[in-house]
Amino acid sequence: MRQLKLQVQISIDGFVAGPNGELDWIFNGSSQDPIIQIADTCDTILMGRKMASGFTEYWEGVVDNLPESAEYALARRMVDMRKIVFSHTLTSIGGRNVELANGDLAATVQALKQEPGKDIIVYGGASFVSSLIEQDLIDVYHMFTIPVALGDGLRIFKARKNLQLTSSISDNNQEIINTFIPVR
Repeated sequence: MRQLKLQVQISIDGFVAGPNGELDWIFNGSSQDPIIQIADTCDTILMGRKMASGFTEYWEGVVDNLPESAEYALARRMVDMRKIVFSHTLTSIGGRNVELANGDLAATVQALKQEPGKDIIVYGGASFVSSLIEQDLIDVYHMFTIPVALGDGLRIFKARKNLQLTSSISDNNQEIINTFIPVR
């Protein structure tokens, strides 16, 4: 059975974005290698409606216009991978390799886990990830801790969640990458 993996940047005080969704605190120039390594174990991306348009537009823009960019290798993966956007309001969606899911979140994710293929990854947004956590659908948590305290912002954990640390490494940009599995 495929696993659902979360990969997210998180501040040292537990926020995944600023109060208005700001991501400017995430260091530019960080190595894309750890993100690519995780992405290479997956063939499907899940995301919520709020994240979808900016995500697809950004990565498609890098692929189409910036082939010399340091982000190009990651962008190519993001564009080529199957993407499923969960929404209760959208009836159609644009972007390459993008599908829309309007049904029950837990049932849809469980069905996706049963499909053949590589693992599934989720990057956000915050409220979508919170829903996945609340329903205990995430199997592996890759938390990239950035040494910044935001003081306020968007969180993904709304209640207690017991996790077991399976690995911890630091990269050259002072990020600490902790990998956890849920204690079930």
